[in-house]
Amino acid sequence: MLKLIECPRDAMQGWHRMISTDEKVKYLNALLQVGFDTIDFGSFVSPKAIPQMADTKEVLSQLDLSRTKSKLLAIVANLRGAEEAVVYDEISYLGFPFSVSETFQLRNTNKTIAESLEQVHSMQELCIKNRKELVIYISMGFGNPYGDPYSPEIVLEWIAEMVKMDIGIISLADTVGVADPATITGLFRHLVPAYPQVEIGAHFHAAPYNWEDKLKAAYDQGCRRFDSSIKGIGGCPMAKDELVGNLATENLIAFCQEHGESLPLDMQALGKAQLLADAVFKD
Repeated sequence: MLKLIECPRDAMQGWHRMISTDEKVKYLNALLQVGFDTIDFGSFVSPKAIPQMADTKEVLSQLDLSRTKSKLLAIVANLRGAEEAVVYDEISYLGFPFSVSETFQLRNTNKTIAESLEQVHSMQELCIKNRKELVIYISMGFGNPYGDPYSPEIVLEWIAEMVKMDIGIISLADTVGVADPATITGLFRHLVPAYPQVEIGAHFHAAPYNWEDKLKAAYDQGCRRFDSSIKGIGGCPMAKDELVGNLATENLIAFCQEHGESLPLDMQALGKAQLLADAVFKD
């Protein structure tokens, strides 16, 4: 079954205008009524690094989870953030960005790849103990702009390490929007049949002209977990100076409908959330 992961956190974290707590709460509560499998709602990271997410705990305390089937995912950048996040019963998933680019891992989490692997071990133990599930995002999963070594084989080697730790959800992230259909096809063609026990996902950053090629390449190889954000807003502020937008939820839904996928979405609630997005993501 296809899973849609809505990512307002990704949309908000790099937005140039500070979004108030009240605005976030109103928008997230609207998204919770749509029927997405998961909402990537916030992050437990340094407020100095990502000021926009400094109020995640306050936002969480005001979310109405009484009439939703959507689960909450929070991003963490280190073990300390994971320790903060696991105490909240409302959170089902902790997401950790594990980069195959040494430069970006240092830039994003202030740790080397080797140090980050140790963090994953500790976070996985913490999640199991606290009945959470760890989601690993393989950032720079399709290439990087830093000149660091990259090949699909490197990605596959690191994913194999994650599988050894019984990580159940691994999402390949096109952090700076460099993925091409051939690379996407090659990776998912290998990963989906190789690890039937693992949920293999895709987190694409794409321009309006190439989103469909990327999405189709993963879908055709059996990927059924996709991250997106309404209106395609977002991108990683730690990656490059110019944000590359997310895959637009509207485009993802249209693609799914064209391919006969049944989506448990309340389209009226989606319309309300889209209108709110216009108000939240303003100059």
